This record gives sequence, structure tokens and C-alpha cells, in this order.
Amino acid sequence: MRFSRTLIAGALLAAQTAVAAPAITSLTPVVESTTPSADSPAFVSLEATILADLQHAVQGAAPGLSRDQLEHAKQQQQADNAWLKASGYDFGTQANQQAGIALLEPFNALPAAVKAQSLETVTAINRDATQGERHQALADAEGISYLYFLADALGPRLGQAFLTAYDRGELGKAAALIKASEISTGAAKKHFSYARPFLQTGNTIHLVPDTVVIGDGHPYTADGGAFPSGHTNTGYTDALLMAEMIPERFVPLLDRGARYGFSRVVLGVHYPLDVMGSRMVAERNVAHYLNDPAYRTLFEQAKSELRTALEKACGMSLAECAAPQGQDDPYTAPAMRSFYRFTMTYDLPKATAAATPLKVPAGAEVLLEAPLPQLSATQRRALMRHTALADGYPLSGGAGEQNFWQRLNLHDAVLAAK
Repeated sequence: MRFSRTLIAGALLAAQTAVAAPAITSLTPVVESTTPSADSPAFVSLEATILADLQHAVQGAAPGLSRDQLEHAKQQQQADNAWLKASGYDFGTQANQQAGIALLEPFNALPAAVKAQSLETVTAINRDATQGERHQALADAEGISYLYFLADALGPRLGQAFLTAYDRGELGKAAALIKASEISTGAAKKHFSYARPFLQTGNTIHLVPDTVVIGDGHPYTADGGAFPSGHTNTGYTDALLMAEMIPERFVPLLDRGARYGFSRVVLGVHYPLDVMGSRMVAERNVAHYLNDPAYRTLFEQAKSELRTALEKACGMSLAECAAPQGQDDPYTAPAMRSFYRFTMTYDLPKATAAATPLKVPAGAEVLLEAPLPQLSATQRRALMRHTALADGYPLSGGAGEQNFWQRLNLHDAVLAAK
């Protein structure tokens, strides 16, 4: 399909005028639709299977399920770690950690009022969360070592196929590569040294008891610094890499990464700023890897194995299996667009300073290559510029990469082009 500049410009204008940030309360229906309390029996069934598969993976051959098992859980038969180790690939962890810290330096310049509102926002979301939201947040948090959480963004049909193939080890290369691509936020947490919401003096955060995964009523908590969010970095990295492998579900998977970060706020263990910062770092890291020829070789092998296995498990073409399924497929609902836009800022105040022209870093357009193969690199860069978030929101300080990665709206970029 020929993609004219006029058509792109029109789509971009429509995208920009349709995404005014909603209030938190207006998001309740769409957030609730992505929990085990959803209205769709097919989606609820998928959520139940995801949880059961997670519990089975954690328990393994043990006679029961314990918190100690959960704390030491990791992919076993699901991942082909021997293949990845044999490749000898160097993920450059330390260098990428330092790049992430540099990217997030605007955090140190944030006004006290912004940090105060960030605390007010997490308090409100944590306080008003529904049972379904808390249930989903616990499952997201305690399944961090696995990829089960991605299944619900694939829809009931492809999601069930994904779970089947994943547990059989048929997605082993993708499972190993995706989890190994998560760059730890530990160094950044030490650098910024920001106390978690539930540790702030006078806070009213409710620590949610586990009635879901282990079921022992243990209040969910977390240690270490708050900024940036390690879980969100994991969830967004996993979701974005899976989206690059299954571009037919690019936007729903992107939204799942945002939803995973929202779960951290629901649990009261992270501020919106923590979640926003981790989205920035994850996007930067995935783009960095996809521009590395050695990584790209591994990625293409993993992607090929994944797509072949999913088609086999589906019993039909991947395009057909991935097609939206209406009310049974809430991650394809139009309302998810407003939700994703909200999670880019959490309605934190925007500075009134003059806007900085957005500069797209070299290679960033690789993130749109899979979902928009009909566009040239130049067109993808233009799309990133014209669908970007307005300037001035927290963490967008500076005229360099900080400004770009905070403002990058992959969700609207893809929708505008399609």
C-alpha cells in the first residue's frame, strides 16, 4: 500500500486531537475489563488458565505451593537457555544500566510538588482499586519470572495457544531471549535512592494480601528503592519484544506492558513516576538491542520458532488466530487507547515552559519496523514525531533522549498509520 505524506499528516492530526487524558475514575471500566472480574466468560477462563499455569510452574514437583518456591521461581522447561548460552551473546548489562540512569536524570530536577502529586495519585489508585484489579496486580507481580501474563493480551484463542506452546517448551528461544533482555534497574534504584510510597511518613497505602497466587494472606510488599520500577521494566520489555515478534498483536501487547506497570501502582509499591521512567528505559533498551546485528540474529531465530509453534498450536494461520475477538478480547477495545495515554503521564502536571522540538534518536524507528513494514525508516521517524506526547510532562526534561523517550507514543503511532 502506498503511504502518502498527506494521508500520514491527516492520520496524525486525528490521533493528536483524540487523546485528551482521562480522569482516573473514567478508566475504571477498561481497567476492570482486563481482570479476572471481566464480563467475558472466555476472557475470565483465559485468566484462570494463566493463573493455574503460573501456580503449576512455581510448584513444580513439590507436594504443595509455598512462598519460598515463589521467591526462587524461574523459567525451566519453558526456556531454551542452553541455546542462548551457546550463542555467547553479551547483553552489555552494565553499559545499558548506566545509559538508563543517564536517561532518567531529569527525575532529580523534578519539583517537590510533582513528587507530592505522584504520591497522591498512587494513594488514590491503591485505595480505590477493585478486587479484580488487586487480583490481577498480584498475579502480575508474583509471575514476574515467567511470560504467562502476556497471554491475555493475545486474546482467548491465541492466548490459549501461547500457554500450550509455552509450557511445552516450544517457544524456548523466545522465552530465553526475552527474559535475558531485561536490564536490571538495581543500579538505578541505588543511584536515585527514593523511598517507596508505603514507606513515606504518614502514608495511607494499603498493602494487598495475597489471596491469589500462594493464597497465604501475606501482604504484598517490596524492598529496595522505588525509582525506577523493576517490575514495570520487566513487564514492558517482555511485552514490547513479544509485540515485535507478533506484530499482529502489537498494540494490545504494548497496552499489556502499560497495564503491568499500572498493577504496581495498584499494589501501592510504586509511584506513577517509577512506572513512567521504566517505560522509557525499556523502550530505549529494546531499540538498542534490535539495532545490534548479533542480537537481531538471535531475535529472528526466536521469532521464527515462536510463530511456527503458535500456528501449530492454533491449527490455523497466525493472522487468523490473532484476529480480534470482540468483547472477549478487551485488549483490542478502543478504550485501551485512553488508558495507554493516561499511563504515559498519570495526569501529573505539565510544565509551562516552551516546547522542545522532538529529536528522534538514531535507530529508534526500528521499534515500528515490525508493525509498519510498509513505511520507510524516514516515514516511521516522522510518525514518531507527529504522534508524540506534548512536551513538558515529568521526566521529559532536556532536549536529548530524555525528551524523546518520555514523549514516544508507540500506541498512537501504529494506530495512526493503520
